[in-house]
Amino acid sequence: MYDETCPFHRNAWNCLRNQRENMVMINSWRWVPKDCSLDRIDPVRFLGLMRNKNIGFVGDSLNENFLVSLLCILRAADAGAKKWKRKGAWRGAFFPKFNATVAYHRAVLLAKYEWQLKEPTLAGEHGSKGFYRVDVDIPADDWAHINDFYDVLVFNTGHWWGYDKFPEETPLVFYQAGRPIFPPLKMLDGLKVVLENMVLHIQRKIPSKTLKFWRLQSPRHFHGGDWNQNGSCLFREPLHDSQLDTWFDPSNNGVNKEARLLNNLIEGTLRGTDIQLLDLTRLSEFRADAHPAIWLGKKDAVAVWGQDCMHWCLPGVPDTWADILSQLIRHGLARW
Repeated sequence: MYDETCPFHRNAWNCLRNQRENMVMINSWRWVPKDCSLDRIDPVRFLGLMRNKNIGFVGDSLNENFLVSLLCILRAADAGAKKWKRKGAWRGAFFPKFNATVAYHRAVLLAKYEWQLKEPTLAGEHGSKGFYRVDVDIPADDWAHINDFYDVLVFNTGHWWGYDKFPEETPLVFYQAGRPIFPPLKMLDGLKVVLENMVLHIQRKIPSKTLKFWRLQSPRHFHGGDWNQNGSCLFREPLHDSQLDTWFDPSNNGVNKEARLLNNLIEGTLRGTDIQLLDLTRLSEFRADAHPAIWLGKKDAVAVWGQDCMHWCLPGVPDTWADILSQLIRHGLARW
């Protein structure tokens, strides 16, 4: 539905332009749900449905990956689509033929966080260099004021909640009502409190008529080590069903355990709210073959960052996510 010329591409995910091997095979696979059919998104029909409406993605770069797929798909219905960056959005597009906006707000923890240098009074506490203060009850500025602008919102967080992002020398320290939480919370306990507070904010501040989705985790496929330990994903075909638990079951303590581990936490927090789970995890677990890997578009990228076995090639797996989301939006709007 789109190629390497889409103006909304992010270079590292533009696997056609970066001449990633096996792209024909990667895009030959299709997810087929059990007991129902999944139609491909029709850009004209979908933007017709979204006329005078707006869609927002809030979260980390996997939601940006999702956004770029959707923008490139929808551009087929409006070649006059223009880049859009307002309301605190990191990036997005406006489709003038339909008066519709689709945008992404970067908020990797969802809550507000900022770097603080170590204070002399805190000697012996927190990190050796300083710490990141996380206000669990304050949304990040990037999405704090979107309120009633969007008719559809897709949230996520998870990939930054790890000690590879925030090691002991520069840890996360959690605050509530302006004061440090005591006893200090470990990372996953902090995530749980952030989730509870962000969900409460969404329920209070985002209009009830807004369709709200929470995208569950996108699985990583690092083999032989994590991203900073020479982990690799040079696979030529998807995983088999019999391999999935070995890769992803948290009880195996593998490097890719985070998706299922965090999903359990997120699902429990969302129970009883009007936020719909957008569970794309299992269908994506199979696709070890569909990441950018070493084809990142910059000469020294792999030497600096390692292989990318977390984000997805575009076109690729997120296009199926867009198919599913479009159906859920269509059914959701039909209820209003």
